[in-house]
Amino acid sequence: MDGVSLTVKNYAEKLSRKGNEVTVVTPDEPGLQTDGKDYDIFSYMSLPVPRRHPYRWGLPQLDFPFQYRISRMPFDIVHAHCPFSSGQVALKQAQRQQIPIIATFHSKYREDFRRVIPNDYIVDRLVRQVVEFYEQCDEVWVPQASVGETLREYGYRGPMEVVDNGSEYAELVYSEKMKAEGRKLLYINKEEPLLLFVGQHIWEKNVGIIIEALARLTDIPWHMLFVGDGYARQDMIAKATQLGLTGNDDYRQDRITFMGCVHDRRMLAQIYAAADLFLFPSIYDNAPLVVREAAALHTPALVARGSNTAEVITDGTNGFLADADAEAYANRLRYLLSRPCLIDFSAGNAARTLVRSWTNIAEEVQDRYQHLIRRVQRKQVAL
Repeated sequence: MDGVSLTVKNYAEKLSRKGNEVTVVTPDEPGLQTDGKDYDIFSYMSLPVPRRHPYRWGLPQLDFPFQYRISRMPFDIVHAHCPFSSGQVALKQAQRQQIPIIATFHSKYREDFRRVIPNDYIVDRLVRQVVEFYEQCDEVWVPQASVGETLREYGYRGPMEVVDNGSEYAELVYSEKMKAEGRKLLYINKEEPLLLFVGQHIWEKNVGIIIEALARLTDIPWHMLFVGDGYARQDMIAKATQLGLTGNDDYRQDRITFMGCVHDRRMLAQIYAAADLFLFPSIYDNAPLVVREAAALHTPALVARGSNTAEVITDGTNGFLADADAEAYANRLRYLLSRPCLIDFSAGNAARTLVRSWTNIAEEVQDRYQHLIRRVQRKQVAL
């Protein structure tokens, strides 16, 4: 359940509830639930991606029953959220049926390639293939303008449209009672500031900076929650244990708790509401949903200065900025924890300025879909 998966899930739910027939096409995975939803799910053969659990590498070209089934689906429009297996399926459908295709650019693929491929020439070729995919689409969407700059750096020169992401917590009514109940659920001392990270436990998200910064702040009260999983989780626990922040014989001395994955979205909302400050020094991420989710529950974020995430943050107004190194991050965090009124001020502004509901986003998306369908149909009639 990363940001792209949540985006697709919310598109599918909200658009189907508006009376549209929606199909999600995705790599298969163990335990994938396809029943009881308002939309259809077509899955195809896949294998685990090495060192990137729980991601899957799709092989739709080898799944002949899937190919037969999908080729007979009468789509009006297809929307790709990645340029790889599912994106190629979408592109093939668009070309076969002469229907429009939209593709949203979400991720920093060059960094992903470099992590597993030590050859720059191969990485450059793969990035070029990503760009070629987007060049074949009728429209390219990005969740915020700075994300488009990443695609420009890859070599894409075509037009782009900014279409915001939403938050499924936007329609929740936050209250101090909700915060208190969340802290009670987590057994957090109400006088102790609660810090939070939600996301993949991978070094690319600068989670090491969080741990190293907190090790510099053991003289003041706070407790930290890490929610999620990833290849670096065990190494993160080992690092925190080495610094005396977790794994102590007396658990009451632990300053960090690693909760693992929280799949219950209602429980995750309680965790967001319970927190005082969301720590997110990642430069790797483009437009992370977690920052907006936290904002919806009145938890402002401390993000990395110069990151794409920082584009939507006004320092001291709806969130906070710090350089992406442990010392600077620790100094900024110490300053903020000594000024809870500043955190409270930013919390309300974050909720007002960073959060839109997926219902609202779906209305905009449906309008854009219909406009593009009509535009392509007019072009075909003219030809």
